[in-house]
Amino acid sequence: MEVETARPYFFGDIGFWAERTEVHKAACQGQVSELQSLIQSGASVNIVAVDSITPLHEAAARGQTQCVRLLLDAGAQVDARNVDGSTPLCEACSIGNFECVRLLLEYGAKVNPMLTSRTTSPLHEACMGGNADCVRLVIAKGASLEAYDLYYGTPLHVACANRHLECVKVLLNAGVRVNATRLHETPLHHAAKSNNVDMIELLVEFGANIYARDTYDRKPVDYTRPDTSSAQYLQLYESNPLSLQQLSRIALRTLLGARAVDVVARLDIPNHSRCLREGRRCSFWVDMTGHNNERAYGEGRATLKGVTSLSRWCF
Repeated sequence: MEVETARPYFFGDIGFWAERTEVHKAACQGQVSELQSLIQSGASVNIVAVDSITPLHEAAARGQTQCVRLLLDAGAQVDARNVDGSTPLCEACSIGNFECVRLLLEYGAKVNPMLTSRTTSPLHEACMGGNADCVRLVIAKGASLEAYDLYYGTPLHVACANRHLECVKVLLNAGVRVNATRLHETPLHHAAKSNNVDMIELLVEFGANIYARDTYDRKPVDYTRPDTSSAQYLQLYESNPLSLQQLSRIALRTLLGARAVDVVARLDIPNHSRCLREGRRCSFWVDMTGHNNERAYGEGRATLKGVTSLSRWCF
């Protein structure tokens, strides 16, 4: 079997071409014993197949954690990039495999690899995969919250477009810019297009601009279907501006950014705002006379006769 001498890996350097080696197959299928045998017999762990795919890409893309560890221990290049510039960490994030993501990071995988016109960041991929734990982990390792992709925009755009509410929560609490735009399109536009009421409420609570217009001169509410909860909520937000309390929360989050969750917990705030520091949701009811009522609760949305309920998300 041909053995390749280990050497540094550079983006665009495809090394030796092969259709798909036995190492690739074993890594892809999770055949740990076979892979170990191939490595011990001298097979290269950095040989690339078509599209510059390495065995580590194959293992990471299918969540084969044991194979990933074997390859890394044998000297696999942790940040090898395929023809699209995707690294093994990107692959693991895209399928939401927490253990693979954690392992690759332990071995020094770059959480902010250089982006190209064909590359998305690990955080983008994690938001596509929808695993909030993976999103939380790469952010903790220093992932750029505002990494920009030409096709998708920011990670928050990706999470909203893919309807991953938990990922959106993690990003917002980490201090991401809620009104970031791609071609004037905001994350709130994506939430409105999917008619996701909970996501709309969460974004607005974190300061999303309900009046933002995209390149088609359309506001988020213009993308909702008539007579849906999403349309009603956005219309209600337009006719009932946020309270001073909520505006203060938004200003505080903006000022503190990623530190907000920890700092707010140490503030001496009123009991009725306890939800803000405990990560719960508040419900504001706006009756016909314009009076506000509030109580904290965990899940669900109240419906009262003659009353419109606004479920307000906090930290």
